[in-house]
Amino acid sequence: MNDKRKTVEEISQSYRDGVPDDVRESRSFDQYLDTIHDDPKVTRNAHQRVADMFDYYGTQYDEDAGLVRYDLASDDPLDEGRNRFFGDEIHLAIHEFVNKVKGGSRRLGPEKRIKLLLGPVGSGKSDFDRRVRRYYEDYTRRDEGRMYTFRWTGLCDVIDDQYPVDDVVRSPMNQDPLVLLPLEQRREVIEDLNTALDAPYTLRNEQALDPESELYMDMLLANYDDDLGEVLDNHVEVVRLLADENRRQCIETFEPKDKKNQDETELTGDIDYSKIAVYGESDPRAFDYSGALCNANRGLFSGEELLKLQQEFLYDFLHATQEQTIKPRNNPRIDIDQVIVGRTNMPEYLQKKKDEKMEAFNDRTKRIDFPYVLEYEEEARIYRKLLDNADIPGMSIEPHTLEMAGLFAVLTRLMEPDVETVDVLQKARAYNGDAEDIEVDVDKLRDEADEASDEGEGMFGVSPRFIGDEIAEAIMDSTHEERGYLSPLALFTYFEDNLESHASISSEDHEDYYRYLELTREEYRERAIEDVRHALAYDVEEIQAQGEKYMDHVMAYIDDSTVEDEVTGRQQEPDESFLRAVEEQLEIPEDRKDDFRQEVSNWVSRRAREGEVFKPQDNERLRRALERKMWEDKKHNINFSALVSSGDTESEQQNNWIEALSDRGYSEEGAREVLEFAGAEVARTEMEGEEE
Repeated sequence: MNDKRKTVEEISQSYRDGVPDDVRESRSFDQYLDTIHDDPKVTRNAHQRVADMFDYYGTQYDEDAGLVRYDLASDDPLDEGRNRFFGDEIHLAIHEFVNKVKGGSRRLGPEKRIKLLLGPVGSGKSDFDRRVRRYYEDYTRRDEGRMYTFRWTGLCDVIDDQYPVDDVVRSPMNQDPLVLLPLEQRREVIEDLNTALDAPYTLRNEQALDPESELYMDMLLANYDDDLGEVLDNHVEVVRLLADENRRQCIETFEPKDKKNQDETELTGDIDYSKIAVYGESDPRAFDYSGALCNANRGLFSGEELLKLQQEFLYDFLHATQEQTIKPRNNPRIDIDQVIVGRTNMPEYLQKKKDEKMEAFNDRTKRIDFPYVLEYEEEARIYRKLLDNADIPGMSIEPHTLEMAGLFAVLTRLMEPDVETVDVLQKARAYNGDAEDIEVDVDKLRDEADEASDEGEGMFGVSPRFIGDEIAEAIMDSTHEERGYLSPLALFTYFEDNLESHASISSEDHEDYYRYLELTREEYRERAIEDVRHALAYDVEEIQAQGEKYMDHVMAYIDDSTVEDEVTGRQQEPDESFLRAVEEQLEIPEDRKDDFRQEVSNWVSRRAREGEVFKPQDNERLRRALERKMWEDKKHNINFSALVSSGDTESEQQNNWIEALSDRGYSEEGAREVLEFAGAEVARTEMEGEEE
């Protein structure tokens, strides 16, 4: 018996804890006035509420990238980080999206536009849109995001022809209770609210009641001799409003159907045929407010592949955006309040953009580019997230596997640089932030790419889905073959075998993609060789000692002072030959040595101020230089013939190398593979060098 199993009562209590206290309660209109005077933000419009939602879950300003990173995307606090976004490109897109929403919250114009997420397949548009809806649901369940609507009660007591089942009718558009007040009196209330409001925007609500509610208000006022107080006291209850996508409440997702069967009533609502016999066709009570734009009121409208809709169908968005109204068939206009988000891809966008008949629609959209990630280490984190959420017990993902997958993907997304000193691989390194050894102006590279491409970098190339599919296939085949690891070598095979069979990859790109795959193979070869050299010659204590020696001589060089000789103890000039022996491992030229030395000195000083001890391994460039220097010093004492040994029994030396590679993250099987792949190359190179 599992003593830790959840009881029904515990499950029930956990559910109750997640339900707002007042969700089942109703309050009078007078109590609602007390509520909004205590917290004026309760009456925010949709743009203001969504804007505040992004800030509520946390923000960090990235000064280097010049953008705000929103925690709901970068950390995903509601789902413990399982659905985080990676890469500056997508965070820049999110930053631009939120800026447009915030601009709309201040009535700067974007509130009257469709926020059109444009990008290639698999770039994260749908995931982000889904995330916004998920967080909006959660936000409206919290006190900070709460909102209210109202319902009519006791209608049959006053209205003679009211159908008994309609004695209690909820606001069909989930409108804010403030719309029950005549406009002049409503403005007076809102003026008081704005006086107490602590926000970068002001409140405003000039909507009209929906036609059905307006009918009830007119009938009730006639019954009470225009005594609004009597109507509000006797026939109105204010209730908590929670956004819920499944219930199509304040959140609506809309997908285009068969072009031949598209009907505007899907957006704006239609006649409720079950009530025509009761009220008549022209009566507002016989209207069914089930259109997507009706359901999204007070929240979010999400249109998938929005531009696939017929031209006539898109006309409904002209009024929905600019005038913030909808016009159902045979009914008056209805005011709406929502953030309208659309998603599309480049071919659909370009087709509509060229259509002169769509000029008005295009003018009412705000394009937000969602490109692919262009930093291969960030791309690798996407695949790592995929694997973290998967069930692959006992499967080891070898070092460099996901990074090389990311590098190949990024290479297909870049414009070939028009600079003689930089090739596409160096450009990928520069975008990733690891091209310190060459002079690269990243901003210039980006500007040149923007000028050379109508689409923009990251708006083409292979999608993360293609890479993810090949990773999945490689893992499953490894499982069938009882191989407990996935290496770059195995993954390269799947990329090569399946490039031409993937529907989203054009035959025109095959030649370039095969070339990018070879570049990726070569990059992995260099990394594998460095890992093998690390296993053969690495010594933590020696790296520390050499690092300290290097820094002692660097500081003496910068300060124009002397350093103590390790053997004699006498003061001597900085050892320039030793310094250059380290720096030349990074191919740092003589005229740039001062820059490198100052850079490393600043790094050490900064860490010292933060109370951290000096560890050369923590500085990527210094670590690489010292490791290569140590290799040059030690390689003459290594038995390279053991690297290419074909004997069945591994020597003690080989076992030590495998153990050293295991410390570097390799599985035992993966370590043997990389020794076989890169070890032979290391041995051949060094043995040929000895012969020369």
